[in-house]
Amino acid sequence: MSSLIVILGPTASGKTHLAVQLAHQIDGEIISADSRQVYRGMDIGTGKDLDEYVIEGKKIQYHLIDIIEAGESYHIYQFQQDFQKAYTDILQRGKTPILCGGSGMYLDAVLKGYEFTAVPVNESLRETLLEKSMEELLDIFEANKNMYAEKSDTSTKKRLIRAIEINLFLNQNPDFKITSQPITNATIFGLNPPTEIRRERITKRLIARLENGMILEVEALLNKGISPDKLIFYGLEYKFITQYLMGEISYQIMFEKLNVAIHQFAKRQMTFFRKMENDGLKINWLDSNVPFNKFMSDFNII
Repeated sequence: MSSLIVILGPTASGKTHLAVQLAHQIDGEIISADSRQVYRGMDIGTGKDLDEYVIEGKKIQYHLIDIIEAGESYHIYQFQQDFQKAYTDILQRGKTPILCGGSGMYLDAVLKGYEFTAVPVNESLRETLLEKSMEELLDIFEANKNMYAEKSDTSTKKRLIRAIEINLFLNQNPDFKITSQPITNATIFGLNPPTEIRRERITKRLIARLENGMILEVEALLNKGISPDKLIFYGLEYKFITQYLMGEISYQIMFEKLNVAIHQFAKRQMTFFRKMENDGLKINWLDSNVPFNKFMSDFNII
């Protein structure tokens, strides 16, 4: 068996359900790869669904959920460090780690061992760069190329700014130590239900979450003193519900925009997973209708 089993997929694809079943069957433990489930108090909006982590009265152990306070910052480098601790701990106890989530960058970072995530954020530089156009940013990027340039993702303004930030830092700190621990023995499974089914699940789930306290959850975060700007930064549910609570948009507009945004997010997730494949990672895509027992036997998971 691999030293790590990975279950990935877009939102509402059934990742958690499969991961919990698998953990129960092979005495494994789950490591969450979700960029927002790390925050305490952000439960409904991030889809933690912690009640799913109990099968036949047995609680399935999970890691990297509810580890920091909402409002704090959490970056890929921190995730890499936290993942390594949990991964090593699980292996040392003779269990099988199961990495489960939909945050493609987090998954890719630990599987490939991203090297430059420890480069610190430069807020003043970012403020300056945000005012510039994509063309101006590309000129700055070209003028400051180094060993990182070929690995840079410059597909969006946000990522281009981060690439410039890293390049400038490495140019100014040539002795900066790079540590990388890619996972070379991982088996990756992907869930990608047909688009119509995924869309139906997303909308149905959104309605259920709104009816079951998601707006109250965001209101509680605001009442705790977390700024509207910070919640909007977290995106999706927290962005649009905050705008609704601040009186900027109506409930109906909030629902419509959020519904569309989640569908678009799922498409972006799949685009990233395909990129991971193109970059050399083998993902075993599963038929969403395959029974769990057949999945276990087909891949010889014991």
